[in-house]
Amino acid sequence: QGNMSFAGKYEFESDENYDDFVKKIGLSSDKIEMGRNCKTVTEVVQNGNDFTWTQHYPGGRTMTNSFTIDKESDMETMSGKKFKAIVKMEDGKIVAEFPNYRHTAEISGGKLVEISTTSGIVYKRTSKRIA
Repeated sequence: QGNMSFAGKYEFESDENYDDFVKKIGLSSDKIEMGRNCKTVTEVVQNGNDFTWTQHYPGGRTMTNSFTIDKESDMETMSGKKFKAIVKMEDGKIVAEFPNYRHTAEISGGKLVEISTTSGIVYKRTSKRIA
């Protein structure tokens, strides 16, 4: 089990395939517009296998998912849909199966790299550490 520390605050730096991905998972056009090049700050609190993963959006909106590796947890999608998932750790990556996409997160070169995949579309988001 990779004991990679994810704890910290990360600010959105770049992404790839955003539009294709969010259209495919059915986000509404106003949400798509709001999320585009959005300087989201991701804050990760990690205590062993327990994580609290908070996204702070401009304008004061936040979304938090708390989970424990290998235990079923209550989660929420980008569009606010609630679901249950077992979050795993594979090769130092956090892996979660969302209802309509697979999401991985890893620390690479001091950056938080998140990849979501659905129907062959790969959405990659990179955030730089700010704290």
